Amino acid sequence: MIPVRGYDGHSVAVLGLGRSGLATARALKAGGALPVCWDDNVAAQEAAQAEGFLVADLHKDKNWEGISCLITSPGIPHLYPDPHPVIVKAWENGAVVDNDIGLFFRSYGTPEWDEFDVLPRVVCVTGSNGKSTTTALIHHVLEEAGRDVQMGGNIGRGVLDLEPASDGQITVLELSSYQTELARSLGPDIAVFMNLSPDHLDRHGGMGGYFAAKARLFTAGGPDRSIIGVDEVEGQYLAAQLRETQGSGEPVIRMSSGRKLQGDGWSVFVRKGFLAEWRKGRQVASIDLRDIRGLPGAHNHQNACAAYAVCRSIGLAPRLVETHLRSYPGLPHRCQIIAEKDGVLFVNDSKATNADAAAKALGAFKNIHWIAGGEPKAGGIADLFPLFDRVKRAYLIGAAADTFAAQLGGTDYVVSGELDMAVAAAAAAAQKGDVVLLAPACASFDQFASFEARGDAFVAAVNAL
Repeated sequence: MIPVRGYDGHSVAVLGLGRSGLATARALKAGGALPVCWDDNVAAQEAAQAEGFLVADLHKDKNWEGISCLITSPGIPHLYPDPHPVIVKAWENGAVVDNDIGLFFRSYGTPEWDEFDVLPRVVCVTGSNGKSTTTALIHHVLEEAGRDVQMGGNIGRGVLDLEPASDGQITVLELSSYQTELARSLGPDIAVFMNLSPDHLDRHGGMGGYFAAKARLFTAGGPDRSIIGVDEVEGQYLAAQLRETQGSGEPVIRMSSGRKLQGDGWSVFVRKGFLAEWRKGRQVASIDLRDIRGLPGAHNHQNACAAYAVCRSIGLAPRLVETHLRSYPGLPHRCQIIAEKDGVLFVNDSKATNADAAAKALGAFKNIHWIAGGEPKAGGIADLFPLFDRVKRAYLIGAAADTFAAQLGGTDYVVSGELDMAVAAAAAAAQKGDVVLLAPACASFDQFASFEARGDAFVAAVNAL
């Protein structure tokens, strides 16, 4: 746990008592603050009370006496589409609003750092797609290289639940736009901007607000090194804004998945499955990513670019990075290779809960026996038509089965209904060189509690073969 600094003896309100909210309350208490907790969910209130925290209804003005700060959980809107009533109460009562990310950067550095031989560093990863895989990949490479490293944020442990910094330690954080938008303090040493595509637009008041929330990690955070994906105009703009106009420093590494980058600066890009690093107008390293099983497809090649650039910034040699990229096992439910049986590969991409995500999985493989369906989303799978030539047969499950059947055109399909039936049918039909792929292009809630539960059921069905 990282005790929160700066609030010793002060009452601090905490809104939202889920995983990050309770961790925040504990860290505040450890730092000497007096947390005043609230959640609109009664069960969450009871959980906080069971830990001995004061729970008070922050909808009421009388409970704001003596409170100067409110810490809110990232999922609670503070501006768009409408601010939560408790956040409005904070403003009305003169309290500032922050989140656990702001508290982390406020509290991470301590006087003990003066005794360290090597200062700790914080790497932050943001963007629309690939954040979790990139964060886990950076952690994996650094850990395998023998570095003292921990991982958290929007993946794994909450930021305040991490360990206090040790000599030379590297902390790798995945940060969402919800987290970067509100944090009053941001201070990464290395920051990564993966990409940008429309998402959470109601929360951010449109595409401009969404980009601004991501960009704060760089414009407010002032990292020593910025690694920027430039395949969209927003990344190109951000890289240009951050790049030095004079001097020999290289504060920006541009990266791309699919095209060679020009210029004399530092760049990392992938073309036709080969990762290349260029500095000062010449190539200094190259890696063939095509046979790395834990990183299939162009989207994972971009993740590899980002992780490579971070690790090179930290000082790892190219061949050392390559060695540990090859041993990366993949994240659960994200193009995760489960097994290979009689030459047939079984891949779990249950996290592909919409058509865009499913497109990346379909683009990563050929000769696919595709398990799709669930609780349908707007548009279905019609936009995936250019990828249907990769599909040998589709096995449709859940509430979307009939809708998907009508959108498959001439692609062979069967309506399996249940996931275990689809796995059995696909495994029976698949031949050597084929891939059985779960990429539902749907939410899970018609048959499963979460995409994780759906992925676990797929893994269990495969293991039962």
